[in-house]
Parts: sequence; structure tokens; C-alpha cells
Amino acid sequence: MQLAPSFFKTRYWHRLDDGRVVCDLCPRRCRLRDGKRGACFIRQAHDGEIVLTSYGRSSGFCIDPIEKKPLNHFYPGSSVLSFGTAGCNLSCKFCQNWGISKSREIDTLGEQAMPEQIAQSAKRYGCDSIAFTYNDPVIFMEYAVDTAQACHELGIHSVAVSAGYICDDPRMEFFRYMDAANIDLKAFTERFYHKICSGHLAPVLDTLLYLRHETEVWFEITTLLIPGENDSSAELEELTRWVYDNLGPDIPIHFSAFHPDFKMLDKPRTPPATVQRAREIAMKNGLNYAYVGNIYDEAGDSTYCPQCHHKVISRDWYQIGEYGLTDDGHCQHCGYQLAGRFSARGNAFGRQRIPVKIG
Repeated sequence: MQLAPSFFKTRYWHRLDDGRVVCDLCPRRCRLRDGKRGACFIRQAHDGEIVLTSYGRSSGFCIDPIEKKPLNHFYPGSSVLSFGTAGCNLSCKFCQNWGISKSREIDTLGEQAMPEQIAQSAKRYGCDSIAFTYNDPVIFMEYAVDTAQACHELGIHSVAVSAGYICDDPRMEFFRYMDAANIDLKAFTERFYHKICSGHLAPVLDTLLYLRHETEVWFEITTLLIPGENDSSAELEELTRWVYDNLGPDIPIHFSAFHPDFKMLDKPRTPPATVQRAREIAMKNGLNYAYVGNIYDEAGDSTYCPQCHHKVISRDWYQIGEYGLTDDGHCQHCGYQLAGRFSARGNAFGRQRIPVKIG
């Protein structure tokens, strides 16, 4: 069996005259002395280069419904093999997956699996897609790209669940190999990104614009609503108008409820009414597909035809019920073509979550 390398050479970096190496993968531009790790934890200066220390090693694998990513318009009802590594290039105080994304322990990366093994396993388990998730895949870009290529050879799609915090050149390479993405638009103010995430808003908007206007990647947006931080009607008006004006009416957006976690334990849970209000604002501002998350709301989880307004996909959490689309995504009531990627619908995967071992 091929073993995971301790250090995997990367491309996006340059040297400074003082001997430090600058990582050019994301806008943080970490400047590192030899042996030091970047803010993401898994990229490190080694012998005058930047190397990836998590190639071929994962924090775990699980088969999920595609709707859990969340992607509601990418082969609805299909299954996806999900995995991640460790670390993250943002420092969100509210991180709801911090056990992995904020890990500073190599032991988190307990499962070894090379790209070809992952692809073969996804095929064996009958998964339509793989998803790079749990922590942000841009920081383990080389591992993700090689895995995506191995999967494409077997007819399996690749999905990136990402905050979109990446520089221009690596962005082009990374998304060249992705079929779909869910981009986490954490808020619509620079204040929020700087104060709560140790980042900036502009690079994320650049990623969204790039995906919409320069790629064929199917993508959807998620915003986690935190009481008193990013849930005002004014901010939601501005966010949804920007999406409509710059990305168009057919980009699905998901508004999810926050629960206290990590370093933000002083905030209350998001009331369901706040999430529902966000969905209403999005639809009022012309977005055809707006959804709720982390609350039970069958109506807010379901998909409706923008033309005749019939419910065409009903969802009970991740369980698909009524399905009123043709195999290629036309409304069975009026013939309207819904935005997304669709295929002949077999048995819906449902609400299962199946941990699996690979390698």
C-alpha cells in the first residue's frame, strides 16, 4: 500500500530575501521561517519551500446525503462520500466544527487514504460524488485536486465545501477540478470578517464572482445567522441584493441557524423566525431558491418552481418526498427548467449518515 508522504511539495509560494517563505495560497500570505506552520496548520515552511503535511491523511470518512453539504440542486437525493483533514485558514470564533478545523494535533489525521483509494471506495459504496468538507479544502488543495482527478476517471463528481478564502491563481486551479461547491458567505460586512473570522470579505466575493462568470461549477451559498452579528434586516437586504445583481436569481442560498459553540458561547441560538425572515427577504429581492437550515421547516427546505410555484421537491430534513421534476430538471407541472444539475432519480439516500473506513 502506498503510504502518505510526510511532506508534499506545493506550488504557491515565494521566498523573501531574509530567508522566510511566503505562502501564496490564501490572502493571509503567511511569512514563515523554516519549520514554522502557517495559520492553517497543515502548510509548513520546509527546506526553503512550502509543503503540505496532510496529503493522504484524513480526519475521517462518512457517507452523507448531498443535501447535507448543503446542495439542494446538485443531483438531489444522491449520496456523497465526505472527508476532510485538519486546520483552517480562517479563525471564526463561532466555528461549529472546531474539533477538526481548529485541530493542532496530527493525531486528528488518523486515517491514511491516497486519492485512488478514495475514488475506488466512493465507487464501491455507490456514491455519486465525493465532498471535501469538515475543514476548508483550499488548504489541502493538492490532495483535493488529485483526489478529484482520480474520481473523475471513475465518473464520480467532486464537491468543495469552502469559505472561498483563496488567492486568484490557486483559485483557478482548484475549481478547475470541482463540479460543485457550497461557499460559506459568513456575513456581508468587513467588520464581521475582520473581528470574528480574522479575514476579509472581498476575497470571498471575488470567489463567488469567479465561480459565476468564469466557470461551469454549480455552486450554492450558505450564511450562518448569528444573533446581533449578521442577522439584521438591513444586512440581509444588502447581501441578497448583491447576490441577485452580481450572481443572478438562480443561485440557491441557504440561511442556517447558529448554536453557541467554540469561542462564541455568549450568543443565544438563532430563533427560527430569524432564519425564516432571511428566506423571505431573499425571495422578495428576486432570488428563486432560498432555503433554511438547522431548523425544522419543511416548507423552507423544499424547492418550488419559479414559474408556476408548485412544490417540485419536498424535503423533511434531508429526506426527499414528493418529486415533481423530470430527469433533466424540468417542472412536471409547467415545463420550466429549474437551475441545477439533475439526473434520473433513483432511490433517495435519505437521512442516513454512515461512517466508513478507507485505506
